[in-house]
Amino acid sequence: MSDVVDRFIKYCAVPSQSNPLTADRVPSTESQFDIAKVIADDLRELGAEDVVVTENAYVTAHWPASEGCEDLPTLGFCCHIDTAWQSYGDPVHPQIKRYEGGKLTIGTGRDGKEVFISPETNACLERMVGWDLVTADGTSLLGGDDKAGDAMVVSLLARLKDDPSLPHPRLAVSFVPDEEIGHGAALLDLDEFGATFGYTIDGGPLGEFCYETFNAAEAKVRAKGLSVHTGTAKGIMVNACEAIMKFHALVPPQERPEYTENYDGFYYLERVQGDCEEALADYIIRDHDQAKVEARKETMRKAVDFVNQTFGQEVLTIEIHDQYHNLADVVTKPEYSHLIENARAAYAKIGQEMTCIPMRGGTDGSQLSFRGFACGNLSACYYNAHGVREFVPVPELEAMVDMLQELVALYAKPQVSAG
Repeated sequence: MSDVVDRFIKYCAVPSQSNPLTADRVPSTESQFDIAKVIADDLRELGAEDVVVTENAYVTAHWPASEGCEDLPTLGFCCHIDTAWQSYGDPVHPQIKRYEGGKLTIGTGRDGKEVFISPETNACLERMVGWDLVTADGTSLLGGDDKAGDAMVVSLLARLKDDPSLPHPRLAVSFVPDEEIGHGAALLDLDEFGATFGYTIDGGPLGEFCYETFNAAEAKVRAKGLSVHTGTAKGIMVNACEAIMKFHALVPPQERPEYTENYDGFYYLERVQGDCEEALADYIIRDHDQAKVEARKETMRKAVDFVNQTFGQEVLTIEIHDQYHNLADVVTKPEYSHLIENARAAYAKIGQEMTCIPMRGGTDGSQLSFRGFACGNLSACYYNAHGVREFVPVPELEAMVDMLQELVALYAKPQVSAG
């Protein structure tokens, strides 16, 4: 196996799901320390400088500039170490499967049923005949989101170690916890990190580049009811679950993820639970236009008011908090135009056309850019993320290390901003 494939499989085999129900601590799961240690050990073995694992499971390190590039700005890369919580993720059994066309059986799921991928659900497979794919065994997600990115960055450093003549500025690398639950790089010390621009590596198919993301907010709706015996409940009982249901019916049903695409925003009910006395519903709000996010917040507040009016008392309360903002508000500034154009040029050098997509989600870069580390988002080459049918094509995984080598070479000279 190539270096990046070997590292990728090793990283995937270390379970590290984040957990939204324990998001009050960072990391939200102890297992994220396990993968943090593995990556940090690899960095130390390569000879990276300043390797640190913080008390919150952030891994950071630096790589010195090649000869003659010492005075150039530090280029940063950021990936995340947690995997998605929406599917099984422990244990993970990564494997390599050769795709010969048609249906590819990955394995048997926890329910005993066959787990497979095919061109009917992934048209991209038609161009992957004869390729090796990294998958899990059907019982869990793979974790390509974002352990493919982790492996790419570490393998890039291994390549720079093996060939010191490859040009590059000083590099800052970070591997952060809890991205999948909206925390991500919030505690990354940017002064210690030392880069003012760079890239996250957390995108989809080879050639993707993202400089537009959603604006994001979370809404927590809480209901307080009154439970009495059902036989004598008339005029007395207040059912908290019923209040949540009334609220949800007022959230525009056509504006849910399953009915939207491209630049459409949405409301998403992440979880709901409760009983007669207490109930809760957690939502996320997403839109590329911040003004529309504000309008969605107001729709939810009005829905709460309406439900309370129908009960004649305050049964529902709502708390809304912003999570991150559209990356484009920073990356499209003239002084950061090189982030887009250098990515385009680096993809072209490996024979890949760059495709800019409006990401229907966010990356660590959404948060970091507004904190002073401007960054676009590059391919991590995973498909079917967050589920047991996830796969990463080996040729794309390897090609991205080539792309990163070309990219850091482009930063081995002063950058000229647009305008």
